[in-house]
Amino acid sequence: MKTKKRLWGMWLTFILVFGINLTANAMHIMEGFLSPAWSITWGVVCVPFLIAAFVSLKKKFEKEPKSFVLLALCGAFAFVLSALKIPSLMGSCSHPTGVALGAILFGPFAMSLVSLIVLLFQAILLAHGGITTLGANNFSMGIAGPIVSFVVFKGLKKAKLSTGLSVFFAALLGDLATYVVTAVQLALAHPENGNILASLIKFLSIFALTQIPLAVCEGLVTVVVFGIIEKYGKRELKALNIFQ
Repeated sequence: MKTKKRLWGMWLTFILVFGINLTANAMHIMEGFLSPAWSITWGVVCVPFLIAAFVSLKKKFEKEPKSFVLLALCGAFAFVLSALKIPSLMGSCSHPTGVALGAILFGPFAMSLVSLIVLLFQAILLAHGGITTLGANNFSMGIAGPIVSFVVFKGLKKAKLSTGLSVFFAALLGDLATYVVTAVQLALAHPENGNILASLIKFLSIFALTQIPLAVCEGLVTVVVFGIIEKYGKRELKALNIFQ
C-alpha cells in the first residue's frame, strides 16, 4: 500500500511540475492544421481500435481489478512524457510519447483509449494538439506507436533478449513509429506542390535531429520505470501475463 502511494505521489508531482506550465508549440498536430475531411477520416479510423481497447481492458479488470491502478500510472507516464517538448527546426517541437509502457503491460490496443484521454486533457488544459486533430494525433501516438512497441517487445522476448533491452527497443521504435506516422499524416494533408513524397521527406527531416535522441532517452526512462513496476508489482504483472 505504501509503495502504491509513493508511485501515485511521484506521478502527480511530475504532472504538476512538468505538465501545467508548458507552452503550446508542440509536435501534436495543432488545431486547424488538418482539413475537416482529414480530421473526420482519422477520427473514424480510430473507432475500431477504441472499441477493441474497451473490450480488452474490461476483461483484464474483471480478472485483476487492481490493474486499474497500473493503467492509471501508464496514463500519467504518457501524459508527462508527451507534454515535455524540445525545440526542433522551423519553429516546431519534438517530444517523447510514453505509450510503450502501457502497450507492453496491457496489450497493443489499450493505449488507444488511454492516449485519447491524455490528448484530450492536453488539448483542453495545455493547448497541446487540438480537438479537431484528436483523431489524427491519437492514431499516431495511441495506435501506431503502441502496436509497434508491443510487437517489438514480444518479438524480442521470444528471441530470448533480456527484458531490459526488449523494453528499451520497444519504447525507442514505438516513439519513432509515432513520428513517422505523423509525418505521413502531415504529408497527405499538405503535399508540397502536389508531391506527397517530397512533403513526407520534408516533415521527416524536420524532426529527425531531435526525435532520434529523444527516442533513445524515452527508451532508457521506460526501462527504469518498468524495472520499478517489475519490482513492486509482480502480482499485477503475473495477472497480466506480460512474459507469456
